[in-house]
Order: sequence, then C-alpha cells, then structure tokens
Amino acid sequence: AGAETVKRAVELDVASRFQESLVCYQEGIDLLLQVVKATTDEAKKHRYRQKISEYMTRAEDIKKHIEKEKQDGKYHKQIRIEENATGFGYEKLFHEYLTEIVSEVWVEDPYIRQVHQASRYSLYNFLRFCEMLVKGPCKVKTIHLLTSYDVGSGRSQQMSVLEEIKQSLSNYGITLNIDFSSSIHDREIRFNNGWTIKIGRGLDYFKQPRGHFSIGYCDFDLRPCRETTVDVFHTKHTKKM
Repeated sequence: AGAETVKRAVELDVASRFQESLVCYQEGIDLLLQVVKATTDEAKKHRYRQKISEYMTRAEDIKKHIEKEKQDGKYHKQIRIEENATGFGYEKLFHEYLTEIVSEVWVEDPYIRQVHQASRYSLYNFLRFCEMLVKGPCKVKTIHLLTSYDVGSGRSQQMSVLEEIKQSLSNYGITLNIDFSSSIHDREIRFNNGWTIKIGRGLDYFKQPRGHFSIGYCDFDLRPCRETTVDVFHTKHTKKM
C-alpha cells in the first residue's frame, strides 16, 4: 500500500498537481515507516530508509514550492465534490483556512434569502456557516454579507431572519454587516488572511434531507452533496467590498 501511494505521489508530482502529490507523499511515507518497523531484514530496512529519505526530501521541496506560491499570490487548489458525496460539511471544507489570525470574513452570494428547506442557498446554510465561525479557532470580529433582496413577500421574512442572525452574532462579539445588490452574480467567501474560496453552488451544495429525523439532517458531514467544484486561492491582499 505504501509503494502504491508513493507511486501515485510521483505521478501527481510529474503532473504538477503538487498539493495532491504532497498528501500522497505524506501518506506513503507513514505507510513505509510502518513497514520498516515490521521488517527484521537489515538490508531491506536500509533500502526502505533510503527511499523514505528521498521521499521526505521531495515532500519538503514541494512544501516550500507551495508556500512560495502562496506568498506570490499564485496558489490554487481545486476540490471536486461528486454527486451524493458525503464528508463535506463546512468545518471540513473551511477549517484548514480559518487560522487564528482570521478576524474578518466576506460572504458574497446572491441567494442568501430563502428560508424553506426546498430553496437554494437558504438562510439556514448561512446560519450554519456563521456557527462554524463562532466555534473558531479563528477570532472573527466582523462578517460582511453581500446578497440580493428576496422577491415579493419573501423580502420581509428575509430581513427579519438576517436581523435575528445579526443580533445573535452580536452576543458573541461579532458584527454582521449586510449589503444588497441587484447585479451580484459571483459566489465567493474571503478571509482576511488571504484565502478566497469560490464554490460553484455557493453555500448551498447540500441535498435536501429526506426527513427531519433522517441521518444528515443535523450533521452536514453526513448529508449527501450536489456535484460542484470548489476553487481555493491565496492572495497577498483580500479584496474588500
């Protein structure tokens, strides 16, 4: 298994898919270290250790390359979420980028406006996203939301719910600034540590649960997803609205 994982790492490395390659190198090295511990043949141990040393050196080189891309504002990672895939709750998707220095967040999504479960981009999803920010490890102080007004009678309900979320966040020392635009189309989330995450479906990439008491209703990690693509960028300066 270790050899196959490292082989995959090398293939990804050659294809310049460095982020994925690094993960495979790290997994492969861990597996090979377990093999070394279980091997009694000293000659084999020596060969394994030589290979592990080579892979570790390459993994460190890739780490440095990725870090330089981040510093130069050229980092790009793409995650493909398959239809009906699970394990992509907000914590899983965003936690890597919510470092302790994050204090300000921008959410740009034209459909943070419907409440009922069948709707797309529901306000409930935005609330769940805010709950994740409250839990940390970051110390968010300000959230900026740019969305569009709901239509007809839905506007008053939209405003009422957003105001309730705003008041609730204030209890945790977080300010929610809300702006509306009739021309907004892009969907992206930005953190003031330089990370930008673009999700094809915005925050609403989950399928509707089968029932209020079905697995995945409360825990988004267990809820099936709609197919979508997540693009992650790192820039030196986060654009402000």
